[in-house]
Amino acid sequence: MKNQYIDLITQTFEFPQEGFEVVDNCLNFNGIPLMDVIEQYGTPLKISYLPKISSQIQKAKRFFNVAMAKADYKGNYTYCYCTKSSHFSFVLEEALKNDIHLETSSAFDIPIIRKLHEDGKINKDIFVLCNGYKKAAYTQNILDMIEDGFTNLIPILDNKNELQAYEKVLAKRKVKIGLRIAAEEEPNFDFYTSRLGIRQIEIIDYYKNVIKKNPNIEVKLLHFFINTGIRDTAYYWAELNRCINLYCDLKKICPELDSLDIGGGFPIRTSLSFDFDYQYMADEIVRQIKSTCEQRKVQEPNIFTEFGSFTVGESGAILFGITEEKRQNDKETWNMIDSSFITTLPDTWGIKQKFILLSINNWDKEYQRVNLGGLTCDSDDYYIMESVKSRVFLPKGEPGEPLFIGFFHTGAYQESLGGYGGIQHCLIPAPKHVLIDRDETGEYTTRLFAKEQSAKSMMKILGY
Repeated sequence: MKNQYIDLITQTFEFPQEGFEVVDNCLNFNGIPLMDVIEQYGTPLKISYLPKISSQIQKAKRFFNVAMAKADYKGNYTYCYCTKSSHFSFVLEEALKNDIHLETSSAFDIPIIRKLHEDGKINKDIFVLCNGYKKAAYTQNILDMIEDGFTNLIPILDNKNELQAYEKVLAKRKVKIGLRIAAEEEPNFDFYTSRLGIRQIEIIDYYKNVIKKNPNIEVKLLHFFINTGIRDTAYYWAELNRCINLYCDLKKICPELDSLDIGGGFPIRTSLSFDFDYQYMADEIVRQIKSTCEQRKVQEPNIFTEFGSFTVGESGAILFGITEEKRQNDKETWNMIDSSFITTLPDTWGIKQKFILLSINNWDKEYQRVNLGGLTCDSDDYYIMESVKSRVFLPKGEPGEPLFIGFFHTGAYQESLGGYGGIQHCLIPAPKHVLIDRDETGEYTTRLFAKEQSAKSMMKILGY
């Protein structure tokens, strides 16, 4: 048969590739036969493949450890998981199997940290980096954790006034803190300086005039984050160099400073044409830090990262069934999914994020160009771009043979942005959520984490 869907994919991309292969004209995701999962649970369906979380963590650790070995780097590498990417218990529990540490963003992260400790998942010596702009509830939670003996909980000051919140504990004991540098954004942004952090030109004077006067304050860490992520651009390297030099300036007058937190930003694969050299980037980051520190005659720092999307993003997928093929005019064919993009993949309409989109079955069938439409009445509930020439191509539907599709590497942020368990646009219910793991023999297992949202639960939220 001419123009088969499998030919389109294999001739357009390097395929199969990590995580994706076709067996008997159906797609496997990380070795999981997705049609079998669909037959068991139906669609729409969210899945989380837990072993991918561990493999991503181990991959990043390997990149930085190899880079440090190449450079004869004297500092240590610490992997922190950025909890805001996905707060689910199954994500944290899987990630914590890999000797990692944590980064928080709000007051409501702290009860999660406490629960993990109560359940024996973490010890009190774990690094907990507390980022974000902090209201009173957040700083109070931080104080309570410090007084409860979390020895490596480090509030990272987002502004100079934040330190006042910790005065009552500073009178009794030493407190470790970090300082966040306000990053300069790329010129193509509508703004030029991040709203988060302290101005670089103010940090040295702030340390001399305020922090140094209190012997119970230990500045352990300098933090920065580039909004565009870690990329091989002149802008990124210039910002990194700026922050390394500030670290050296501060280290010379603040001997207890020993760590540089470069934030998150390792990208994930959102296209089959993804091309990013992780090892090169880790090598170059480590090399530049070491080189600058040697030139400035400063001991190179321990390196912290806060990878969130990289940790959990590629573990997730959302599977849909095509309910109908609609020919709206002589040129356009719409495939209607059995859910909504606005409710299940809010990034796709909110910031026009693209994900890997592939058919689950019918890879031996002829393909056609289509638009994808969701169930809501909103004109923005569509998806029209992924791969070839900015259009969607899928196998043609045939009578009695349903078509299923999957959006892949959706494991970060979608649930929190979509209001998981709450009210969705047009009251479209949140789909089932299934966790996929492997047992000690390597066989995959599935477990229903959440049923499809019911009308009764939505009515309760609405007060009926």
